[in-house]
Amino acid sequence: MRDLLFSITKKDFTFQYFTAGGKGGQHQNKVHSAVRVIHKDSGARAESRKSRHQHENKKIAFRKLITTDTFKKWHRIKSAEMNGKIKTKEQLCKEVEASMTPENLKVEYYKPK
Repeated sequence: MRDLLFSITKKDFTFQYFTAGGKGGQHQNKVHSAVRVIHKDSGARAESRKSRHQHENKKIAFRKLITTDTFKKWHRIKSAEMNGKIKTKEQLCKEVEASMTPENLKVEYYKPK
C-alpha cells in the first residue's frame, strides 16, 4: 500500500474567468465562460475557451495544466523532496550554518611582497 506524500487542493490554484470571444456568438461575447487556471507553487498555467459552459472549460483547463511540463517538473521535485531524496533550501541553509563554526573556518593572511 502506498503512503500519501502530499496533497494538492483547490486552494493551491487560482481560477480566472473571462469572456471567450470568437465563435459562439452573443453567448461567448457576454458571459465569462473562458477559464484560466494557475498553480501558485509551480507557476504552471492553462486556459480553455472551447465550451460555452464555464464548468466544462474549468475541467478542460485543469486537465491541460496537469499535463504541462512545468507542473510535471514541479511534481517530480516535490515528490523527491518529500521522499528525502532532495534537500530543501531550508535544509541546505541549516547544514551550511551548522558548518560555519570557528574550528571549520580557516583564515589565511598573506604578506604583501
